[in-house]
Amino acid sequence: MIESIGAVKVREMSADDLEGVIEIEQGNAKYPWTENQFRDALHCIQVLVVDQKVIGFVALLVIIDQAEVQNISIHVDYQVLGYGEYLLNHAVKNLADSVSKVYLEVRESNFSAIRLYNKAGFTEVGQRRGYYPTEFGREDALLMCLTIS
Repeated sequence: MIESIGAVKVREMSADDLEGVIEIEQGNAKYPWTENQFRDALHCIQVLVVDQKVIGFVALLVIIDQAEVQNISIHVDYQVLGYGEYLLNHAVKNLADSVSKVYLEVRESNFSAIRLYNKAGFTEVGQRRGYYPTEFGREDALLMCLTIS
């Protein structure tokens, strides 16, 4: 499905990508990361480029033998085409050999993301009560883990 859309590549994010990444984030997140958060995480963000346009990103922080997906998003015009799965799988596949586990948190109401993570091999390993803000208070996060063999 992806190949029929155009040339696809994943590369490290540069400061030139900031505006496009922020646009993607603001189009998808109720509580988006700020420009400063993206600048602080620049060293651990990869962007997904289709036909020379940034259409997605993943922030993946590695600490010794573990990694954490801090944020992942695909532009709304490119969702449900397999790009999220492609980007997540690419990021995990290209981790250092020393990384044995990848963690993430996801809103318990974000069913499409949970399906994506389950398909990629993540399993629920816990919950964080009241982790995310909502218009009506707080929402729990599911803590998920992928064990890399």
